[in-house]
Amino acid sequence: MAQPFKDATALCKTIMRNGYDAYVISAALQEKALDAAAPELDLATDAPLAELQKLFPGTEALSEGGAFALARHGDTLFYIHPADTADASHPEETVARLTSRLVARLEARGILPPHQACPYLPHQQDAHDGFADLAGGEVRLVGIPDECIRQNYLRAVRALRFSANYNIPVEANTFMAILRASRRVLDYVSVKDIMDEWRKVEAENMATFVELLYDTMILHWFLPEVATLARIKQKSEEGVEYTLFEQTLAVMRHYPEELPYDWYGTLACLFHDVGKLHTAEYAGGELHFFQHHQVGAKVARKILSRLGFPPDETDLVCNLVRGHMRFHFMLTDRGIRRFKALDQYPRLIEMARADIKAVSGTYKEFNHNMKMLERTETPEEMLEPLLNGARIMQLLDLKPGPAVGLIRDALLKGQIAGDVASVADAEQFVRAYWDKQGLH
Repeated sequence: MAQPFKDATALCKTIMRNGYDAYVISAALQEKALDAAAPELDLATDAPLAELQKLFPGTEALSEGGAFALARHGDTLFYIHPADTADASHPEETVARLTSRLVARLEARGILPPHQACPYLPHQQDAHDGFADLAGGEVRLVGIPDECIRQNYLRAVRALRFSANYNIPVEANTFMAILRASRRVLDYVSVKDIMDEWRKVEAENMATFVELLYDTMILHWFLPEVATLARIKQKSEEGVEYTLFEQTLAVMRHYPEELPYDWYGTLACLFHDVGKLHTAEYAGGELHFFQHHQVGAKVARKILSRLGFPPDETDLVCNLVRGHMRFHFMLTDRGIRRFKALDQYPRLIEMARADIKAVSGTYKEFNHNMKMLERTETPEEMLEPLLNGARIMQLLDLKPGPAVGLIRDALLKGQIAGDVASVADAEQFVRAYWDKQGLH
């Protein structure tokens, strides 16, 4: 083994003993391209520059040909490149085989055309690594899209996130590459990394993001419970047919209109109908989903647990799924007060509103409940007079008639005004009102 390679091996071992990875990039090719008079070798490591400078004093910062550091040992210059540490990269793309410097030396010597070696060249990475400038008006992977995705399958999800958040289309070849790679995304990308990307999607854009996941088949592998809703069809009151998945997307789009930036509320809209798959039943020629909200909360809990959501966020979303039908029915005074006692009742109202908008439904029950909600500002004991009609007739020796209703209304107003606080006060008020009005 030539001395430069012995020195390179020693450097790599020192780095690895200090808790980092390091290796000589394509030693066989570098051996052929080595200039004995002025030896240069390419190394790769995940150690940061500051750590390298501690281990090897004299190491310099560099930004040339993908290298970020330059070290000298004896007569040999070592160009140090960033190692691939992306969990989502394809196994065959993890180890660097070429660098731009090595490519130049190989081309100069006519030893090996670059296209016969690995396409991965080490380089500094950031959130937009692998993507063309978004200012071009589309999301496009650089180079050969399939190869770009193979280097890091997380780019497939990131491309959809860019498209949704910036409201720009995915370039056609990039879209096809994502579609071809959809199954491998789940093979190589952790659920945590996918959810880290998802959490960066704005609430207002989440419906578009989910639709893109569906169109590229990623949703079918990642959230089959939601993707399956595309196979269940319903009809609106006007007879227009739609799928539950289409309705779900519509609800997700309408919800942020009233509660913008509410990421968790929009997520609850995604799961609000997942229970319908498990409760679907035909009866009387119609499709019913009895108790789908209760079942859906259980299904959502299973999904959120699988996606790694913490308990408090899981409880929040599941409670919204479980309660999303409560505002769809005409509530009584007691019912509306129980509803308002729920911590998340404003979100449940907007879920109901979005659900109605999604299918162009009727607002009859919704408007009734909104009016009833106003009544909750009045204490419950103030909604009815302390004396009923029978007691008023007994107290004043009256017969049924309009006068009894007038007295009850006056008594209720007295209670609301604070002039009447007890049954005794009510009896005294009724007698005084009767005498004052001279209705007898």
